[in-house]
Amino acid sequence: MKIIYRSAALMFILMTFSFGSHAQESKLTITISVSDQMKDDFRDAGRLYIFLSQNPQVEPRTQTWPNPMSRTEIFAKNLSGWDMTNPLIIGKTEDWSSTASWNLDNVPAGEYFVQVLWDQDEEESRINAPGNLYSEKQPVNLSDDATAVFSLDKKIGERSITESPLATVIDFKSDTLSSWWKKPVHLKASILFPHNYQPGNVYTIRYNVAGYGGRYTRINYLLNDEKFMSWWDSEEAPQIISVFLDGEGPYGDSYQMDSENSGPYGYALINELIPYIESKYRGTDDAATRFVDGCSTGGWVSLGLQLYYPDTFGGVFSFSPDAIEFENYQLINIYKDENAYYNEFGYKRPVMRSVLGEPMLSLQDFINYENVLSTTNTYVKSGGQFSAHTALYSPKGSDGLPLPVFDPESGEIDHEVAEHWKKYDFKIHAKENWETLGPKIQGKVYIWMGDMDNFYLNPATRAFADFLETTENPKSDAVVEFSPMKGHCENYNYQLTLLKIQEKMAESVR
Repeated sequence: MKIIYRSAALMFILMTFSFGSHAQESKLTITISVSDQMKDDFRDAGRLYIFLSQNPQVEPRTQTWPNPMSRTEIFAKNLSGWDMTNPLIIGKTEDWSSTASWNLDNVPAGEYFVQVLWDQDEEESRINAPGNLYSEKQPVNLSDDATAVFSLDKKIGERSITESPLATVIDFKSDTLSSWWKKPVHLKASILFPHNYQPGNVYTIRYNVAGYGGRYTRINYLLNDEKFMSWWDSEEAPQIISVFLDGEGPYGDSYQMDSENSGPYGYALINELIPYIESKYRGTDDAATRFVDGCSTGGWVSLGLQLYYPDTFGGVFSFSPDAIEFENYQLINIYKDENAYYNEFGYKRPVMRSVLGEPMLSLQDFINYENVLSTTNTYVKSGGQFSAHTALYSPKGSDGLPLPVFDPESGEIDHEVAEHWKKYDFKIHAKENWETLGPKIQGKVYIWMGDMDNFYLNPATRAFADFLETTENPKSDAVVEFSPMKGHCENYNYQLTLLKIQEKMAESVR
């Protein structure tokens, strides 16, 4: 998730990039062809996306959620039997799934940047996946009716990491997940080795979990950061192996946990991937020197791994975790509230705010984007945040898909499904298992949260912290820090987290 901090800047940008008035409207006709060089890569079934943005600074196809700073409207439709020898002409979109309140027959007048993407990939859960085809973005001035011609002449390439003697990629076939899915399933990760790494030596290891959907290739941010690498490849940096787990799963981020819908991702991580990595590179399998960390989704996953696999990890550093208990699922109490989109006072629930408290985006608007991104036109298969939550927490429905906890259109909450979510409500899990769990996590838990979290995640963390204060036998020694006027992930930093782990190890030695 992205973060916005100041209202004044936001208002300027919204005024600059807001969509035009409906007082003047134009018709946009779009013609799409497949370029000759892509015809061998083209598949005739998939989902077609049309993106319209008024922000010249962005690649429209990457704007897959309603960022208030540069909103992009999306039109999408499943197509099969597309004859690539003939151009596809689109002039009406009434029967398309859309984030806009208008269609291509009546586009508000203005200057747009338009792009087309053909999602034909069947392996990954999100649309910007290797093998998908897309066009260049084009400026289109809609002061009158216009026709825009696009060629699908670009293909999203395979992922790779920057070459470095201190880095490598893990591509591991999971027998457990492959058996569950009845097809080969691979888990990926990247590894950053410490300065002067020596195979066979014993090392502390840190498993990093990304924010929502972050891939193993995020190691590139560090490998391409000269300042960081200069420090890392020096005697000053700690001798810690960093593993960057991959955030891809069948319905979005796997959350590295077992799921009735996605399969045994938690089991595969703990019993297959971690032993494989450590047998090759670490020189030990000592749980006391194995740590996990992350922010946002990574904050939830890292804390969850420590709580659900307490013997596996020696400590967690969790920053701005997603809602860790569901009486405060952002602003929703899923066990008692009737509707996710509207609160008890009849007001639309926001899902995002500035650190000054200004609401910026409604949950209903956010979910509408996920509905459009899904081949089912409902968020349960969008590959987005709520798609992943549904896959992890919910039971499987009769159609083979995860059951939504709230209706994609009306927002009405299904309390039978909500009961099923309790297995991953951290407060309930900790309370019910404290007699055995409490002693195993003593000295292992650090949580940070901004008290003006941009996604209203602080109430759940507050509730979890309040529970920890009530514990006995043992009394929890978890460190839960709240910073006033701080936003989402504002205090998270790769380098500082590594130093925290180093400090933790020094304390253990002392």
